[in-house]
Amino acid sequence: MIDSDGFRPNVGIILANSLGQVLWAKRIGQDAWQFPQGGIQDDESPEEAMFRELFEEVGLSASDVEIVGVTRGWLRYRLPKRMIRRNSHPVCVGQKQKWYLLRMLSADQAVSIDHSHSPEFDGWRWVSYWYPLGQVVSFKREVYRKAMKELSPKLARAVARCQAG
Repeated sequence: MIDSDGFRPNVGIILANSLGQVLWAKRIGQDAWQFPQGGIQDDESPEEAMFRELFEEVGLSASDVEIVGVTRGWLRYRLPKRMIRRNSHPVCVGQKQKWYLLRMLSADQAVSIDHSHSPEFDGWRWVSYWYPLGQVVSFKREVYRKAMKELSPKLARAVARCQAG
């Protein structure tokens, strides 16, 4: 489903551990890293899509995480011209995303990037919260900055709660 402006609805997932580090995943067969993300199907709410993508991409279910926050509105990015498929209709010029900040409740071993029949990632690691901003592909950088800035106070509170016991 692409909106009238050419943007595909999508969810982005920032998965944090109890130390406030975030899961950073390597795209399969590429030297490109990103947060898990994926499209919203016609019959799904953004939250339903987020849980489906979380399971498909990193093997986690709703019981493995706690929703700490979600961005208030849609954050948009445009695809570079070379990536736009002009022969598809409707033409998708970019993505509009709702971002979810999740806290991992399960052990690291619960993460499984190779359980689906078409995995998106072939590696992952925990990194400091702001590290992805300097590493993500340039056309996604501003959306990452906006989402992370909006959600960072919620993560700080969640980490403080974890450390308080």
